[in-house]
Amino acid sequence: MQPSNPHKLGMDELSSSLKQFDAIIDVRSPAEFALDHIPGAVNFPVLNNEERIQIGTLYKQVSPFAAKKLGAALVSKNIARHLEESLLELPREWRPLIYCWRGGERSGAFTHILNRIGWKAMQLEDGYQGFRKIVIAGLEQAAKDFSFQVICGMTGSGKTRVLQDLQEQGAQILDLEGLAIHRGSVLGNEPDVDQPSQKGFETLLWNALNSLDSSQVVFVESESKKVGGLHVPDALMETIRAGNCIELRSDTATRVSWLLREYHHFVSNPESFKQKLSLLTSRYGKLKIDQWHDAIDQDQFRELVQELLVAHYDPSYQSSIVRNFPNYREDNFVLLENDSDEAFAKAAKHIIAQLTI
Repeated sequence: MQPSNPHKLGMDELSSSLKQFDAIIDVRSPAEFALDHIPGAVNFPVLNNEERIQIGTLYKQVSPFAAKKLGAALVSKNIARHLEESLLELPREWRPLIYCWRGGERSGAFTHILNRIGWKAMQLEDGYQGFRKIVIAGLEQAAKDFSFQVICGMTGSGKTRVLQDLQEQGAQILDLEGLAIHRGSVLGNEPDVDQPSQKGFETLLWNALNSLDSSQVVFVESESKKVGGLHVPDALMETIRAGNCIELRSDTATRVSWLLREYHHFVSNPESFKQKLSLLTSRYGKLKIDQWHDAIDQDQFRELVQELLVAHYDPSYQSSIVRNFPNYREDNFVLLENDSDEAFAKAAKHIIAQLTI
């Protein structure tokens, strides 16, 4: 059903109409935008973080009328700034879609002004709140529609890298660690990069799944329910864990070599490595952690990584894979010969071949 306002876009039309817009403009505060936003949106806040708090406080402590008066002044000032700094050179044919928290005052003001100028701007009805409902419903539906082929393998076996090769060879993949910006262990955070918020992660998942064909299998790594500080939605995780498994295997020397390449930031920043290992003190005791720190000080990275694999990662993998992935079979595997580009490409080719058998 079409909204009564000709400048409003109904939420049920969002997916089918996005391509007709030249820009998606989120007019919420920078803090709201950073938490989550529609994929591809740009942030033109009509109230900054401090101004939004100021207006909210005035609304509660004085009156809605007082808040609206000051809010109108601040919004007008900020819209004028965006016009001067970012929009004056745009042609008359430019078509933006504008949204705020609920599709109310902030986006309404921006949309009205742009339309009065002569652009054909549209306001997203129900705003971010409506979009959030679409994401939640979409992830629940995806859990029903998709089937997954799970790539299992011990730490350092190169599961993420082989996913990339699978994609290059035409397969569909869902890279949970890439979307979460985390490699899924105590050492797994990416240096100098924060993980998205939980809502942001779910939006990224929704957007990634929307780009895939649910009638075709999707390759995904075996993961725990949490990737760093983020939680994979329960229904989606249940579907992934119900998928068929194929294991990527390689010898310990290859795994050590690959990990030293992938986690080179720890080699170049030993103190950061020590801090991460210290998080395991409650499990292994201070004496063992001190020994690992000494190995770092002596540049014995290869020996240390091998010990971490054997003592920490491998036992955890063996116990969790059977418990969490019921279709795991020890006899269903592909061998990674070494950590060269050619070896990963060959392993990916064999995985695809096994899927078609």
